[in-house]
Amino acid sequence: MFPGVLSKWWGMLMPHNSIAMPIIECCGKTDVGRVRSNNEDAFFANPEAGYCLVADGMGGAAAGEMASQIFAQSAEVTFGNNRVPAEQALIECVQSTFRLANDRILQHVADHPHHKGMGCTAELLAFGASGFVIGHMGDSRTYRWRQGTLQQLTKDHSLVQDQIDQGLITAEEARSHKMRNVILRAVGVRPSPALDILRGSVLPGDVFLLCSDGLTDLVEDASISEVLRLSTHLNRQAEKLVALANDAGGKDNITVVLAAVLQT
Repeated sequence: MFPGVLSKWWGMLMPHNSIAMPIIECCGKTDVGRVRSNNEDAFFANPEAGYCLVADGMGGAAAGEMASQIFAQSAEVTFGNNRVPAEQALIECVQSTFRLANDRILQHVADHPHHKGMGCTAELLAFGASGFVIGHMGDSRTYRWRQGTLQQLTKDHSLVQDQIDQGLITAEEARSHKMRNVILRAVGVRPSPALDILRGSVLPGDVFLLCSDGLTDLVEDASISEVLRLSTHLNRQAEKLVALANDAGGKDNITVVLAAVLQT
């Protein structure tokens, strides 16, 4: 989906071959927030290829918006419209998406030097026969809601997370730290950045949440859990999460994608 306006995507990821694939229901929503005039976030979900993503652009106005769109378009090129059942092939598709987007953004900056500093954080979740694969870079996040428990699967590539890991500050102090927006890794900032790859199995009832930091900077995990605990449609949950961030000030663009596993 292209950023800049309220956007919503709804659909099902269905198996299209003889290999057993999880049946997944997805919903996404993005909002400019209460402060900014431009939405640099983007999200996309492809029901045929079995993946969804969130990208949070940086670099200001057109440059940040373009970086997140380049990431989404790179995933379309890499995955095409076919499911990738084998785990190793799925991992390679995820890696290829980040590599292609990184190269394309760097080339764009080389061609347009006034856009120097553009890039994006990104979450890419893909489903195959053996479960899920996540590609993660930056401080956007992927969570999993399973059997009443919310788990953050990714770790922020940020200065404050690094300080938390060193025991210099607490997680609570990090939420209001003046350097909380300093990112240590992003797509398109330098050649060959390190990419986190996570993989695992899925169970019926699992719900994955991909989101930009416009949600998690303002909404506590406990509040996210309360929304995901609601017995309602995914689109209503996505709307509620965005509303919570806006009610807390909406200081940044807010983007969420929810993917629920209906059957394995």
